[in-house]
Amino acid sequence: MRTTRRTVLTGAAVVAMTLAGGTAHATPPGQGVTGTVIARTTVGDTDYILRELTIPPGQATGWHYHDGPVHGYIERGVLSHYDATCGSDGVYPAGTTIAEPHGPDEVHLGRNEGTEPIVLYALYVLPHGAPLANDAPNPGCDLE
Repeated sequence: MRTTRRTVLTGAAVVAMTLAGGTAHATPPGQGVTGTVIARTTVGDTDYILRELTIPPGQATGWHYHDGPVHGYIERGVLSHYDATCGSDGVYPAGTTIAEPHGPDEVHLGRNEGTEPIVLYALYVLPHGAPLANDAPNPGCDLE
């Protein structure tokens, strides 16, 4: 796990130092959920975006999916992740990584069920011009 954390942090640092800084792009589905683009670049037909996300206690990302892979590192807090079956597909405490599935059949939600804010760093690997996330309706789960 220590090697994985070091690799993720090193990769994020290299991306952040190499790329030009971006502007904030917040789409806060829950009150106080924020996202700030730290760095962004395009190589060929692929956009690479490094983003810091903060999710306050009791809040969630909203149901969504991505058009490409998203890799995250939980810096602080505990992320509870749910898929469209309404089941938990993982709980990620500080110091762990997450790889989110992508595509319209991979609707998911991240929630903060803890008592401290979640701070996570996400690297989006998306087709050029794709949005960071696509909003999706609640698939019928008792979760928001």
